[in-house]
Amino acid sequence: MSDKYVAYVGSYTYIGKSKGITIFDVDMENGTLTRKDEIPCNNSSFMAISHSGRYLYSIIDEGLESFDILPDGSLKKKNKATIKGMRGCFIEIDPTDRYIFVGGYHDGKLTALRLNEDGTVGEITAGIFHQGLGTSKVGRPRVNCVKMSPDRKFVLAADGGTDHIKIYDFDYVTGGLKQCDILRCELGCAPKRVAFSADGKYMYMVSEGLNYVAVYSYDGSGIRPVFTLLQKVPTCDKRDNNISAPCSFMFSSDEKHVFVSNEGDNSICMYDRDEESGLLTKRVVAPISGEFPKGICVFPDDRHICSVNNKSATLTLFKIDYEKGLLIMCGRPAKVDEPNKCIMHKVEQQ
Repeated sequence: MSDKYVAYVGSYTYIGKSKGITIFDVDMENGTLTRKDEIPCNNSSFMAISHSGRYLYSIIDEGLESFDILPDGSLKKKNKATIKGMRGCFIEIDPTDRYIFVGGYHDGKLTALRLNEDGTVGEITAGIFHQGLGTSKVGRPRVNCVKMSPDRKFVLAADGGTDHIKIYDFDYVTGGLKQCDILRCELGCAPKRVAFSADGKYMYMVSEGLNYVAVYSYDGSGIRPVFTLLQKVPTCDKRDNNISAPCSFMFSSDEKHVFVSNEGDNSICMYDRDEESGLLTKRVVAPISGEFPKGICVFPDDRHICSVNNKSATLTLFKIDYEKGLLIMCGRPAKVDEPNKCIMHKVEQQ
């Protein structure tokens, strides 16, 4: 019997009929989704699942909301917690499930909170407002993404307003953050996403302002991390540079491929990834048959991909042909009002 998965899709609830988190059964073989349930959640803009697989966390207007993941994939509300700032845009959970970090797009704040043993969100352990000016259109601090380094020594906050990735030492006992370094990116690049390879050797930074993925080697053996720029590879075709901006980034589960979605030209870019060098080779930039692909989700079997299209209120689904470098649409789009994020989770067989 094959594994069973569900997909959680977080949506805004300002307008339309979405309640917040829509749950779908996943047909892994055919790459399609079937609506299963809907859970009220106030403007779910980003979600993450604990490493234990027991809890789901969502950004809400008030801060964060936690849920139990039940054996059949359904969700049960646990608690809400404030971040004492404007609404967040990104969540990172440390590998031990003891802390959760929130990036603040609107106020440029990085917040750390303790996670309790029962999965509820606890108290704030650190809150830092970024300062400075950048060359982007916004020009003020905005924390687009937060990532912990694979060795668990540092917390990185990608600031799209100042063109910096600020680096913090993290204290696992107190939950405190202390800035120890800055990775100064190209002026105007507006860092959007940061991700590390599973082996801890490489870091990938998505530039929202200049439409590329930057590949860095990573060395965390010293007191301060060392990042060495290896490559910059475009996220879209040259003709679309002036209208496009990358939204999201995801590895395939085997990390042999990388995917980036682009708003403006409404596309997904697929890359081959060399596991030894970490370098990327662009294979295809394909249309997603929707508008504003705010998120992407590669199916766990790496054979299909879902584009989360915020403005067209659809999830469009594609079969991935790695050999030919094609994304082939499969099935009808799933309808969800103002979707923002999709994550898939393995559940017990029913």
